[in-house]
Amino acid sequence: MLNRFKNKLRNGLPVFGPFMKTTDPAFIEVAGHAGFDFVVLDMEHGPAGIHELQNLIRAAMLANVIPIVRTSDSSENAISKPLDLGALGVQIPQVVSGEMAERCVKAARFFPKGERGVCRFVRAAGYSSMASDEYFKRANEALVIIQIEGKNAIDDLDNILKVDGIDIIFIGPYDLSQSLGVPGQVSNPVVTNTMNAIVRKAQAAGKVVGTFTDTLPSAEMWKKAGVQYISYSVDVGIFTTACREIVNSLSLEK
Repeated sequence: MLNRFKNKLRNGLPVFGPFMKTTDPAFIEVAGHAGFDFVVLDMEHGPAGIHELQNLIRAAMLANVIPIVRTSDSSENAISKPLDLGALGVQIPQVVSGEMAERCVKAARFFPKGERGVCRFVRAAGYSSMASDEYFKRANEALVIIQIEGKNAIDDLDNILKVDGIDIIFIGPYDLSQSLGVPGQVSNPVVTNTMNAIVRKAQAAGKVVGTFTDTLPSAEMWKKAGVQYISYSVDVGIFTTACREIVNSLSLEK
C-alpha cells in the first residue's frame, strides 16, 4: 500500500486525502472506500487520544487508505507513538528550522537513519511477532512530512530543504496567512505568492510538496502548480457542506 502511494509521487502524480477529526473508525473506512489515497488523523487540533488513534489506524489499513498522523507537536514522544501504533507516516506541525527538521527525522527513524526509541512489542511490529530486522526496515519506510507554516520556517527554508529523510514539505496556508499578517486570507496574493515561491524552491531541491485546500478550485490551482500531496478539506467540514446543501435544497422545494 505504501509502495503504491510512493510510486504515484515518484511518477509525478497527485495524491488526495482529507484531514480527519473524527474519533469514529467508520468515517475513516468511508474515506478509504470513497477512494482517497490517504487520511490525516489529526492529533494537533482533533479530539482523538492515543487509544482512539490505534483504532483509526486499524480502520485505515482495512479500508486500504494510508494512515498519516499529524502529531500534537514535534517532540520525540509525539512522533514515535503513532509510528509504534502502525501509522504509515507522521506529519509534524510548526517546523521552523533545519535543525528542528533534522531532529524530527531522527525521531521518526531507526538507526542508521535516525535515533527513534526501540520497542518491538508494539502494534507496528506485530506485538513482537515480526522479525526485528524486518520491522526496522519497514519502519524506516514510513513517511516523514514537515509542515512549513510561518516566517521563521521560510527564513530557514534552504536549510530545511537540505535535510535528508524528509519525504514531503507541507505548506500550512492558514497558519502561514496569520504569520504574514492576513489571518485566514489564504487566497490573498501575499499568501499565494509566498506559497508559490516555497513550491518552486522545494521542487528545485527535489522535494515533494503538499498543502491544504478546502475548495475544489484551489485544489485544482495547486495541482497545476505541481503540488502533489493535496489534503482536501476536513471530515467535519465536508459533512457540514453536504448537510447544508441538502437543507438548502429541501428548503427551496417547499
